[in-house]
Amino acid sequence: MDMFSMRGFDGHERVVFGYDEATGLRSIIAIHSTALGPAAGGCRMWPYASTSEAVIDVLRLSRGMSYKNAMADLPFGGGKAVIIGDSRQMKSAELFQAYGRFVASLSGQYITAEDVGTTTADMEHVARVTRFVSGLGRKPGEAGGDPSPKTALGVFLGLKAAVKFRLDRSDLDGVSVAVQGVGGVGYHLCKLLAAEGAKLRVSDVREAATERVSDELNAVTVPVESVLSQDVDVLAPCALGAILHTQSIPTIRARVIAGAANNQLAEESDGLALQTAGVLYAPDYVINAGGIISVAREYYGGASEAQVTNEIQGIPVRLLEVFERARRENRPTHAVADQMARERIRRNEARLVA
Repeated sequence: MDMFSMRGFDGHERVVFGYDEATGLRSIIAIHSTALGPAAGGCRMWPYASTSEAVIDVLRLSRGMSYKNAMADLPFGGGKAVIIGDSRQMKSAELFQAYGRFVASLSGQYITAEDVGTTTADMEHVARVTRFVSGLGRKPGEAGGDPSPKTALGVFLGLKAAVKFRLDRSDLDGVSVAVQGVGGVGYHLCKLLAAEGAKLRVSDVREAATERVSDELNAVTVPVESVLSQDVDVLAPCALGAILHTQSIPTIRARVIAGAANNQLAEESDGLALQTAGVLYAPDYVINAGGIISVAREYYGGASEAQVTNEIQGIPVRLLEVFERARRENRPTHAVADQMARERIRRNEARLVA
């Protein structure tokens, strides 16, 4: 495994492997950049087929966190962690405490939180052995806690901005949305969409998850294999990444893609393919920043939940800036967002050198 030649490697500062025999912990932490502050990003627990697959994922996710935090003007760099294993079978307090010790060994260079396959309860175990963790429980009115509802709020506001930009609709009443993945973030997003009259089609690998949304919100359940090709106004990917590629893009009938999943583009060229197909793509790390905004304000303290909510209102503003610039320059939206994020990181790097 030549990590330096992997497609996800992008000048990462550190990639560290952690192992604990007693608990079975196999974990990787990737620190992409600390130019804007300590690297921050969630911990994903997933049954990767190989170590190489896990490394590729953590490399791509950590770079995305650098861009996400830069675009959200947060005092964080970009990092991510993965734990190799099935979250439905392998979880234990001891495993997450071992993971916490692994995080602590980096002496604050990386701040962890929950992600796919991990929860607030898991982070409570991590917090028993390290202070470099966020996304914990909170008192009423304080910033923090489970970041999923805040991620969903940001996606909801960004989706509305994208609908206005592409469909010239100022409301969502009657707008059709296909939501791929109705877990922690997707479920909360569906509730927000349904409250504004959107017509929902939902899909998830877990039947109980789609039944919940169907029963509560009158959503139509569609097969997992056809959710991306639904004849809808908006496609909202809220599961795993790399779902927009050469095979799926020609089948997409939505005019807007705006969802919470990280790394939705399988390859850089897929952003251009979406532009060529006339699909407006909301760059994932711009639209899904609500959760990390909450995590950041909880970690540094002194902010209220109302202040976090107010800060999330900036997400559609940043998206519109990306959309306008992409239209003006006739470039894919992801390429514009990447450039904007890199410019912000480089400016701060230059200040540090000076």
